[in-house]
Amino acid sequence: MILEHSKNIYKSLKNRPFCATTPAMNYRHIYHAGNFADVVKHVALMLVIDYMKEKDKPFFLLDTHAGIGLYDLHSEQARKTAESDDGIARLRDAPDLPPALARYVDLVRDYNPGGQSRYYPGSPLIAQMMLRDGDSFVVNELHPDDVETLSLNLGRDKRVRVENRDAYECWRGMLPPPQRRGVVIVDPPFEVRDEFAQLVKGLRDAHKRWAGGTTVIWYPVKDPAHVAAFHADIAALGIPDILALDFYRQPPDDVTKLNGSGLVFVNPPWTLRQSLADIMPVLVDRLTGGQGSFNFTLIASE
Repeated sequence: MILEHSKNIYKSLKNRPFCATTPAMNYRHIYHAGNFADVVKHVALMLVIDYMKEKDKPFFLLDTHAGIGLYDLHSEQARKTAESDDGIARLRDAPDLPPALARYVDLVRDYNPGGQSRYYPGSPLIAQMMLRDGDSFVVNELHPDDVETLSLNLGRDKRVRVENRDAYECWRGMLPPPQRRGVVIVDPPFEVRDEFAQLVKGLRDAHKRWAGGTTVIWYPVKDPAHVAAFHADIAALGIPDILALDFYRQPPDDVTKLNGSGLVFVNPPWTLRQSLADIMPVLVDRLTGGQGSFNFTLIASE
């Protein structure tokens, strides 16, 4: 079922141009929305939220790099790269999908009434669709224009609070939440050279404040050596129970290209690894034509 404010979302995307780039913050996710990395990330996020909902107690969500929340895949920016053609488009009409993937595709369809294939919801709207009454959600976006669009796309929702802060400061400052159970989603644009180092420091600081929370960190995969170094730096923090999933859309023969993407899960649901293992072969087949691969890395055990 589409959220009540969806009509306003469609109107805003149709009538409001996307913000112009600025020298200080030039990343726009519209160029990558609905690509293979989004598919993997959002399916995993849904599995994590499903696990949180198994208990009746309310939980807390924080999205540190929220973007605008909903993306027009027919826009000039999205068609310039056409990355969604090798992402969500390959699943939209695929037959015999596993239940977790079918539900993800159905959620995307909820934002596309009348059978169109135009809009793609980012993690803020995917998470919002899954919240229950009593759960709470903080979405943060630094760019002043994007945070305005994000607020419009989320609509009036007493469960949701929109922040306009530096992502790492927000990550640190929002913890621990009153609920004491929940998930932090960290999805940086990787515009700066030391983003991996900032993630390690951010995780260290956050864990000191909220050791029991689940954290999901997204990262691009170009050079596997850089990924291995990142994993090693995280392992050196001494935090228990950390799992990584790397999804390759192609062999990393050219480390200047985006060869894949990865997710680090701190305090992952105990069911998550098996749930992902059940659907990753399907994603390798559908998204890469069998040319890709995936692997798990146990960075730290319990």
